[in-house]
Order: sequence, then structure tokens, then C-alpha cells
Amino acid sequence: MTRDFSYSLSATDRMSDESAGGSENVYRIGDLAREFNVTLRTLRFYEDKGLVTPRRSGTTRIYSDSDRNRLKLILFSKKVGFSLLEIRELLSLFDSGKDNLKNPLSSSRHLFQEKLAALNQQKVELEQAIEELSNQLASENGLFSS
Repeated sequence: MTRDFSYSLSATDRMSDESAGGSENVYRIGDLAREFNVTLRTLRFYEDKGLVTPRRSGTTRIYSDSDRNRLKLILFSKKVGFSLLEIRELLSLFDSGKDNLKNPLSSSRHLFQEKLAALNQQKVELEQAIEELSNQLASENGLFSS
């Protein structure tokens, strides 16, 4: 399944945090699950792992804009192949560069560049494997003939 992580919530999908004077949007778990096309279980898993820490109002999880940005980074990082340990490191860099909330890539650019290089190498290796397998299947005297 392909996911687009460039979503934005409509005014009806977000709430305003009245305790913060309405200056920050807050989101319920269902809002973020729908926005990012993930399950509630996925969001709870990331919370259990300490990757996001929503506030609680009774049993309701209240996510801030910062939590939403963290979740967006987590899902993007997972999509491009980072492990949970690597994601924890990215979030640590994200947290240390709070002034870059709009662009978390800036504080961790080198890690994304390394991942891009690794993915490009995997792509080359996959293309070679596909070509070799295609050649074997097309050959009358390939590895599969007796």
C-alpha cells in the first residue's frame, strides 16, 4: 500500500486546545489514524515504544501539533526503511532541533542521505537479480533445465 504523508487536516478534523488559548491544534487518536491511514493499534504501539507521548484527558489521547509532526516523521522514516532504533535516533535529533519543527529533515539530513545511498544500492542489486533471473528463465539451458 502506498501512503502519501503530505496530508493536512480540514478544520472539521482538528480541535483547538482551549487550555492553550486556542493557539495549538489538538487531535484525537482517530483523527490521526484516518489522516495517516494507519490503525489505532499502530498509534498505540508507537506510544508504547515512547516515540509519541500524547496527553491524556481521562482515557482520551490528545495529540498536539508536535506529536503530529513526530508521527509524520515516524511513518515517513518507517516507509523508507528505517528501523525503530534508527527512528528513535532521528527523533532525538528532531527533539534537539526544536527550532526546525517545520523541517525535521534539516537536523538529520546525513542519516537520510545515508539511507538514500543504501536504497539506491539495493535498487541496483535488485535490478541485477531481476536481469539474471529473467535471463535464466529465458534460456533453454538455464539453471532450471535438467
